Amino acid sequence: MSPSVRLQEMIRVIRSARTQGEERGVIQRECAAIRAQFRQADNGGRSHNLAKLLYVHMLGYPAHFGQMECVRLIASPRYSEKRVGYLGAMMLLDEKQDASLLITNSIKNDLSHSSQYVQSLALCTLACMGSAEMCRDLAPEIDRLLRASNSYIKKKAALCAVHIVRKVPELGELFTPAARSLLSEKNHGVLHGAVVLITELCERNPETLEQFRKTVPDLVQIMKGLVTTGYSPEHNVAGISDPFLQVRILRLLRILGRNNDAASDAMNDLLAQVATNTDSSKTAGSAVLYETVLTVMDIKSESGLRVLAVNILGRFLLNNDRNIRLEPFSPYSASLPPSLPPSPHGFLFLFPLLISSSPLLSRALELSLALVSAVNIRSMMKELLLFLSSCPPELKAQAACGIFNAAERYAPSQRWHIDTILHVLTTAGGDVRDETVPNLIQLITTASDLHCYTVHKLYRALITDISQQSLVQVACWCIGEYGDLLLRGECDEIEPVQVSEDDVLDALETVLQSHMSSPATRGFALTATMKLSTRITDNVDRIRSIVSIYGSCIDVELQQRAVEYNALFKKYDHMRYATSCTSVQLHMKAPSGDFLPARGTATLTQTVLLNNPNKVMLKMRIRMSYTSQGSAFQDTMQIDSFPGPACH
Repeated sequence: MSPSVRLQEMIRVIRSARTQGEERGVIQRECAAIRAQFRQADNGGRSHNLAKLLYVHMLGYPAHFGQMECVRLIASPRYSEKRVGYLGAMMLLDEKQDASLLITNSIKNDLSHSSQYVQSLALCTLACMGSAEMCRDLAPEIDRLLRASNSYIKKKAALCAVHIVRKVPELGELFTPAARSLLSEKNHGVLHGAVVLITELCERNPETLEQFRKTVPDLVQIMKGLVTTGYSPEHNVAGISDPFLQVRILRLLRILGRNNDAASDAMNDLLAQVATNTDSSKTAGSAVLYETVLTVMDIKSESGLRVLAVNILGRFLLNNDRNIRLEPFSPYSASLPPSLPPSPHGFLFLFPLLISSSPLLSRALELSLALVSAVNIRSMMKELLLFLSSCPPELKAQAACGIFNAAERYAPSQRWHIDTILHVLTTAGGDVRDETVPNLIQLITTASDLHCYTVHKLYRALITDISQQSLVQVACWCIGEYGDLLLRGECDEIEPVQVSEDDVLDALETVLQSHMSSPATRGFALTATMKLSTRITDNVDRIRSIVSIYGSCIDVELQQRAVEYNALFKKYDHMRYATSCTSVQLHMKAPSGDFLPARGTATLTQTVLLNNPNKVMLKMRIRMSYTSQGSAFQDTMQIDSFPGPACH
């Protein structure tokens, strides 16, 4: 292949390469030829060579050696060379390259060029790769072009101003007067650029937002013109007049009407007109309606308009096009307002949970969880628990986690909270997170008036099914802690279970011997069995026998627990009650400080609160860690008579 081969011929040869090695060889030879021609001082084929190099860059091969050639072509007076030079700059340069600074003066000169097409090339390049320094230098030129009479230039200048505002937000004030004047233009391209620019300015500066709230009537008139206009072949898309401009205007109205009564009132009639007159059978109409719904939900709209918006989302969910059916879910749930219409409209999003499409189910679940509030927690949770019992296995973990979070935030009572979590553990106990068990134990501990109710309910669940490990672990813990309440056979909140000591021990022994029990579950059951030795009187020997069996267990953790519990039976039987007693509670308050001066000039104190109503003999081991002169130290001491004078 000769060095002067045309671009089309080079593309044909590269595509005909049979192997990647052959392709690399062709590109290396061509790049070497391009380098050689770049070095020639008088080269009439520069734009031709740079075009070939840009194709090589598009294939993923290095083409950085063409950056300076882009600078030379941009400075050329010929339009054909400028066009390729600017294209190369947008592809090969970015704001981190030093070469990008060399084209600043050329861009400034071309922004004042007599040809609108040369000006357009400079505007596109600045909007694509302009650095903060370039934006500061060229911002006055862009403001001048925003006031030009040429619509072709004004629409490109508006989008270039958007890039400048994003790069240098403090320059937004420079474009505010020109942006407002652009709203009087009839050209849709200029209007689109103006709306995008105003949206960017309002999002960046609250003061600018207040200024542009005065333009709401103008935006409403523009939007009404788009909705009521007849067929226009230039702007019509599937029967909708310029849906791109309509979507942009609706987004801007949403920003202007947020938390503002006057602006919201000014656009209510328009939103109702758009919602009722837009055809949703095509994708373009659905896009406009979806933006309308988001705007209605985000501003201070009328309640009837909100009901209409929710009904539109309901129609989306019934659409046969899956893309339209997915519209109401993920983006909507991410910005869900707190004031949704009350039931039954709130449950409109729940029926897709019965559909067998996994992506749709996942998004519908996210939205349903986002709809939960303190007002509808009971009714919504009923639907969510019903879904949990029949949802696909891959969604059980997501559903369980969402139900836990909703119950924790909006639980109307502790009993309802406990019942909800137990229902989830019964249905999907194998799919919950690890922290579920300690969180539920903490909840049960704080609900002191529900201990009897909880232990009876968990015992029923335990003897019914021991396959749900999380549920079994919580049940074993409760039986160990509140087994005396279970054996008493009295409960006001629920019909009590009449069980004997043997029944309870049989249930725990079943958990210990089951092949479905994990090592952690067996540990809970073994500890519960040990605790029961202080709450029952006739089966202590049986408990001793059960514990001793696991002294030679293959699981190290379980074996260690069994050995320690056997030691309590044999050597420290007098301490067994103390180690298992629920009435012994220890709470350490915060210390008085964390710095102690030298030579004992001050003291540090920390109060320990001990609840020991049975006056059991206790010992306490204290470990203190501190830093002195940059070195870490650790001391341990034991208090044999606790509580005593050494408590503080």
